[in-house]
Amino acid sequence: MFIHIGNDNVIRSSDIITIIDQSIVSSSSIMEELMTEKANDIKGPTDDVKSVVITSDIIYLSTLSVSTLKKRASMISTISKLDDYSEDLELE
Repeated sequence: MFIHIGNDNVIRSSDIITIIDQSIVSSSSIMEELMTEKANDIKGPTDDVKSVVITSDIIYLSTLSVSTLKKRASMISTISKLDDYSEDLELE
């Protein structure tokens, strides 16, 4: 499944390692070091950033909050658990 993380970025939900609030990133020296090391692999806006989505290859900056992204991810999880009855439908 895919998740829209804002700013015209849609990524595979299975690729997400973590979603972190921007305020934690700016207050952590370890996170600032990671962001500096991966500066070439960062995508997204530089203004109004609310969250950081980390995948194995790219770090995405998002203007959506962590709670919004969490809700979207849980919706995808719920949808993927639904039974598929499409084969049971008769096409006329």
